Amino acid sequence: MTRPPGNPALTPFGTTIFAEMSALAVEHGAINLGQGFPDTDGPREVLDAAKAAIEGGRNQYPPGPGVPELLDAIATHQRRFYGLDIDPATEVLVTVGATEAIFSTILALVQPGDEVVTFEPYYDSYAASIALAGGVRRTSVLRFPDWQVDEASLRAAFSDRTRLVLLNTPHNPTGKVFTRAELDLVSALAREHDAWVVTDEVYEHLAFDGRAHVPMSTLPGMRERTLTISSGGKTFSTTGWKVGWVSGPAAAVAAVRAVKQFTTYVGSGPFQPAIALGLGLGDQMYAALSASLSAKRDLLVAGLRAAGLPVAVPDGGYFVIADAAPLGAVDGLAFCRELPTRAGVVGVPVSVFCDDVEAARTLVRFAFCKRDEVLAEAVRRLAALRG
Repeated sequence: MTRPPGNPALTPFGTTIFAEMSALAVEHGAINLGQGFPDTDGPREVLDAAKAAIEGGRNQYPPGPGVPELLDAIATHQRRFYGLDIDPATEVLVTVGATEAIFSTILALVQPGDEVVTFEPYYDSYAASIALAGGVRRTSVLRFPDWQVDEASLRAAFSDRTRLVLLNTPHNPTGKVFTRAELDLVSALAREHDAWVVTDEVYEHLAFDGRAHVPMSTLPGMRERTLTISSGGKTFSTTGWKVGWVSGPAAAVAAVRAVKQFTTYVGSGPFQPAIALGLGLGDQMYAALSASLSAKRDLLVAGLRAAGLPVAVPDGGYFVIADAAPLGAVDGLAFCRELPTRAGVVGVPVSVFCDDVEAARTLVRFAFCKRDEVLAEAVRRLAALRG
């Protein structure tokens, strides 16, 4: 064979940083604060509903768009929390996690040469999905420690070739919750350039300190050009179930469904009715989730600061970003590769989520969605690096 296997579009990406760092955690028995998954289970009602679905025989292919009760639950959720009226039959599609929703949506909307605007640091699947679609990535940098949108940079990222804006709020990896003014700027630019907006809102119920999550689709003139993506993984601590969804205008959702049917076809059958039940749980569950994660954030922030690290306090999500330079970091990737042996802790270098690597050269992302005792031990180990 004269041509090697593999898609050239993926050549720059290699193995995901999450797989690499999680493997190092296992190899060295290190505390894994790298990958964003909780180490405790979600609400008992949701877990029991999955068991009941399995025992009730719901183990074959579910309907292509999703099981009816989950489609209805998603529509009800959007109306309950955001006042959005969507048709569960035509404006919702269940996917195998939010990552598949992002990938299928980008493939449905982006053609070779189209430009996609996003903020960096960005979740790593964004760049790979854009590349596989033949799109061109255009970014605007959010800079440590305040992560404010640079209006001039954002405007410069748009052109007459802009097809899509990919927005993540609350934001991974920074924990930034975009303000209404920032969202208004994005929406104005999207309308000006006749671009779609695709929003990744998987951390929608993890905004802290009274900050409100504002979906882009609730802004004036944006419902008809916005596809909203979320999932049950973060809200119900069921990341392994891979139940996500996309909602928006019927024609756009149909285009995404046309791609999705040739990737996974369907998935997560018995977990779909369980997530449907979860979406209908009372306000107390949602409030307790946010309060619990906020307290864990504070624990990790305090510990990192006590270890001498500058920290950006996140507004939401699962992660804290710290500058590891005081611990001798010169290159974040090299530092994170050495950290499991030096300290028995795993983090993720933020530079791998950036085109402008220098903007994040010594920054490290640590997950706080872990038990308190795990977080306390991790910061104790990090502090020991300073002697």
